[in-house]
Amino acid sequence: MWLPTRRLVLRFGGVAAAGTLGALAPARAAHTPDDTFVLLRRRWREVTAGPGHDSERYRARLAALGRAAARHRATMAPKPGSLWPDQAFPSFVATPRRLRVMAQAYALGLAGADLAGAVAEGVEHYLRHVYPAGGKATGNWWHWQIGVPKALMDASVLAGTWSPALAEAVDHYVPPSRLRRYSGNSTAANRVDLCVVTLLRAMLDDDHARAALAVSALSPVFATVSEGDGFYRDGSFIQHSWVPYQGAYGVTLLSGLATLHAVLRGSPWQLADRRIFDTVERSFAPFVHDGACMDLVRGRSVGRRPFGDHERGREIAAAVLLLGESATGEQRARWQAMVKGWAVRATYQPMLEHAAEPAFHARLATVMADDAIPAAAEPVGHRLLPMSARAVHRRPGWCAALSMASHRVGHYEHGNGENLRGWHTGSGMLYWWAEGHGDQYSDSFWPTVDPYRLPGTTVSTLRLPDGAGAGWGDTRTPWRWVGGASDGAYAAVGQHLSGLESTMEAFKSWFFLDDAVVCLGAGITGADGVAVETIVDNRRTSGRLTVGRGWAHLDGHGGYLVPGQELRTLRERREGREYATLWLDHGVDPRAGSYAYLLLPGAGEEETRARVLALPGMPAGPAPAAGLVRVLANSARLQAVHVPGLGLTAACFWNAGTTGGLTASAPCAVLTRDLPDGVTAVTVADPRCDLEELTLTWTRPVTALLGGDALLTGGGLRFERLSGREGASTTVTVRLG
Repeated sequence: MWLPTRRLVLRFGGVAAAGTLGALAPARAAHTPDDTFVLLRRRWREVTAGPGHDSERYRARLAALGRAAARHRATMAPKPGSLWPDQAFPSFVATPRRLRVMAQAYALGLAGADLAGAVAEGVEHYLRHVYPAGGKATGNWWHWQIGVPKALMDASVLAGTWSPALAEAVDHYVPPSRLRRYSGNSTAANRVDLCVVTLLRAMLDDDHARAALAVSALSPVFATVSEGDGFYRDGSFIQHSWVPYQGAYGVTLLSGLATLHAVLRGSPWQLADRRIFDTVERSFAPFVHDGACMDLVRGRSVGRRPFGDHERGREIAAAVLLLGESATGEQRARWQAMVKGWAVRATYQPMLEHAAEPAFHARLATVMADDAIPAAAEPVGHRLLPMSARAVHRRPGWCAALSMASHRVGHYEHGNGENLRGWHTGSGMLYWWAEGHGDQYSDSFWPTVDPYRLPGTTVSTLRLPDGAGAGWGDTRTPWRWVGGASDGAYAAVGQHLSGLESTMEAFKSWFFLDDAVVCLGAGITGADGVAVETIVDNRRTSGRLTVGRGWAHLDGHGGYLVPGQELRTLRERREGREYATLWLDHGVDPRAGSYAYLLLPGAGEEETRARVLALPGMPAGPAPAAGLVRVLANSARLQAVHVPGLGLTAACFWNAGTTGGLTASAPCAVLTRDLPDGVTAVTVADPRCDLEELTLTWTRPVTALLGGDALLTGGGLRFERLSGREGASTTVTVRLG
């Protein structure tokens, strides 16, 4: 069995590799190495190399890396205006990346010392012509302070080289004072990156003070926040102040901290704060479906590349496995099973086949080959993250996710010329996946879908310019009622919506059940002089669309119940992709538009037809058969449903009101579920985060409070200080008379 780590231990037991470069590293030759930093540099290389794996596929991955490095070495031709003839110069990404590929190949034992010399030569060339000490940083700050220095120092550590010019350049662009304040673009993921850069800089010349600074400057990252960038109590992660970002900046943060935990373990700077371990299952895992990271937490990066969601999913998996090496045994076992489950279900871009980094490939291959590690199934249940206006609902065979905008979360983010038409992603976009459709939003969905007709949204058809609204995510609405109540299995979620740069306003609710999502809209108004539409769905599929009276069905996907409303449909081909669009037209400048429909993921045509025939009066008719859904209210004051078979009543109270025998004294979200033995579970939430007191009463009085944080009063319940819960749900159990 070939184990690259053993070779690395022998090769990098000291710093002898740097001595082979002669004049390129004069300071290192005269420097007595600090054993602590010898260990750190060795650890850095071992983390990059990974544990190795004795498999043909792993050897093929190494061979491909070796060929790429050899090709880069053979074609490198330093001149004042270029480093590689086939590459634009200067390049802030591609050139440092090629140098790192060469260094990585060297560290893995795929080439000799001449490759390390070439890395040193390339770094020196880049420093002279692009990144000199004393130079002026122009354009995107990130290249100068994170991207370029991180890549160049990473390559230098991997190749065992050292350059005083590199140290001087990093000191100029990223001085220690950069970490003095936790604000601006030095927060959350950016702060972790800056700390990684600072640690790499410390490794260049055994700088104890910089290493200590790199670790101490991390402390604000771990704090739970209630506004701005960082992790929230409900698991939300925000970057750029208003953008949910687990799938981009969050991946960077998790990967960086996983690397720092692994490299610094046992050193004087070992990370003591372990709060990042709690985020794996609370903040990241909820947004990974069958190995892909959901787009609703990927900000402006959603349209960069086809299957970018799968790429980010692999990055999360890689970070989780690496962090697992520093976790408790119980955590590591759970995470390995979870990642294995992702990999087993990632059939559209198999995770192991597309694991580009040898270290991740080796770790994942080890997990996949271990029969003692089970492949964890998709969890079943609901996760509502009110502080980032996101919800994820999982049931056997399907998954749905909801993206909203609020006074704290933007409609969308654009910046650096990216995501210029993501205008309506926060207008209630409802993503959903049935079995066999894990690539629904992956394969060039964003460049080809009609951006005015995103599934689940209610929008004014007013034409918008590219990049409408403020950049970097500050496209928030004025409304605070965004969120809902969930007992972990079911949920009532609502959004008071304002259109982006339009007069459109609506009240939208979603009720997440076992086999359906009930979608209600009311109070839909607009004065833009154009039509307002609700997009029931927009699927990238060539499957047969069948439309009946009050229902529709898409072969292989699912069904839709739209009784009493005119469902419009369109089959179109957009840049080589087939789409089926279903929508409801509320007319030009509606004054009190509404809608009510059910989404049935995975349902067959006969099941869909049977469901609509059983509901002739929906939404205002008599109670339906047991197990189906009755809409109790659908207005700008209140939206509510009752599911007899579940004993469930769920409501979004936009104002104080009464429905189904339940009265709420103030705006709130409520979910009640009848349990065995005459017990009822009552779940409430304050999406607006401003209630000091909420009273619920029933036509059947509450006779006993069995558990939970509430007060029994006058045959009802009083909840206090909900405003401090940041929109989170609270559940109590009672007996009703």
